[in-house]
Amino acid sequence: MTKLFGTDGVRGIAGERLSAELAVALGRAAAAGAPAERPQVLIVRDTRESSPMLEAALAAGVAQGGGDALLGGVLPTPAASVLVRKLGLDLAAVISASHNPWRDNGIKFFGADGRKLPDEAEEGIERVVADGALPPPAAVGAIRELHGAGDDYLRALAEAFPLELGGLRVALDCANGATHQVAPRIFQRLGAEVEAIGVDPDGRNINAGCGSTHPELLAQRVRDIGAALGFAYDGDGDRVIAVDAEGRVRDGDELISLIATWAHESGRLAGGVAVTVMSNFGLHAALKEAGVEVAVTPVGDRHVAAELRKRGWNFGGEQSGHLIWDEFAPTGDGIASSLLVLTALAGRSLAEAIPMRRLPQSLENVRVADREALAGAEAVWEAVREEERRLEGRGRVLVRASGTEPLVRVMVEAPDEEECRATCARLAAVVERELGASE
Repeated sequence: MTKLFGTDGVRGIAGERLSAELAVALGRAAAAGAPAERPQVLIVRDTRESSPMLEAALAAGVAQGGGDALLGGVLPTPAASVLVRKLGLDLAAVISASHNPWRDNGIKFFGADGRKLPDEAEEGIERVVADGALPPPAAVGAIRELHGAGDDYLRALAEAFPLELGGLRVALDCANGATHQVAPRIFQRLGAEVEAIGVDPDGRNINAGCGSTHPELLAQRVRDIGAALGFAYDGDGDRVIAVDAEGRVRDGDELISLIATWAHESGRLAGGVAVTVMSNFGLHAALKEAGVEVAVTPVGDRHVAAELRKRGWNFGGEQSGHLIWDEFAPTGDGIASSLLVLTALAGRSLAEAIPMRRLPQSLENVRVADREALAGAEAVWEAVREEERRLEGRGRVLVRASGTEPLVRVMVEAPDEEECRATCARLAAVVERELGASE
């Protein structure tokens, strides 16, 4: 059986791997596998040139599978998680490839609980797509526009974050993507003075030199207009990177440290915080000092969400800017995270309020003959243990195999740049000696 779903849905170049035919098949399989007799399926999309084509194909597949496809239009990914629960729908689908270039696209599904479908549900869809055989539905479903979906999402944000932002000048970079309409509107509704860039999508400029993967554009705009702070989103709006008034970029780790300490001190934090192995040692140090428990997961917001659910906690996230505040939605939401940051700031400046000190980080990718051999490379792990002893209480080491390439990634964090680079170079040399690909 062909593996279709990756860590965040089905991805590929639109019109090639991710064809209209595949979108029809995915929609039909998802609708046929839904528990309801005539499932109600919300579909939202981003601004890519291929998204309307895939929307039409996916909707046709849903209708062919006996479901009703409700077209919500251009909305961020987290809106699907919010609206599927708010409107009592059975399933939601998002057409987007997040921060990828415009030629790529993707399809991912959310269940009635607003969470991404579990692995077993995705595997069930894959089996149906591979078999290609389904009994005809009792009746073909309908396709219709869901008017007011954006307004419903904005109301949910305003109710969850009742802020008074009068007099606050905010800069936003919407990456020419799915947040380009709703992000400026919610900040304006709350009273802020908004300067928005990345709000002129043409189908091909999504994420192009802008958004959360290129925050330098927003940093310059914040400085130019004298904004109090800025927020940059990715193409589908499920992550955010901030910029302080001095134009310094503040990543997900720094925002997590701010929100977690505020939530802990105000009694809003349920348990501790879930972060991934990529979070900076400075975050761990800050949360330890604040008395906040930390759970560490593999890379990916799916793993963070699963850990939160398992422990009954309500907050976690990634360095990349995927922040999950489960009180609002069980998935990353860039706009909601921005409003949560402003809630935690309570009028303070972002620069003075962030409690963590980021440690210098050095990263080297070593090409290897077999990335799976890392697990049994005792000389590598002995070197890792030795470096960990040297850095105990002051930094950390992470050595892991790439999930997609013949690479071993060596990452070191230490109190100063020189020690950081030297430690990383020593470990990379051991990996190269023990596992390096032959010429």
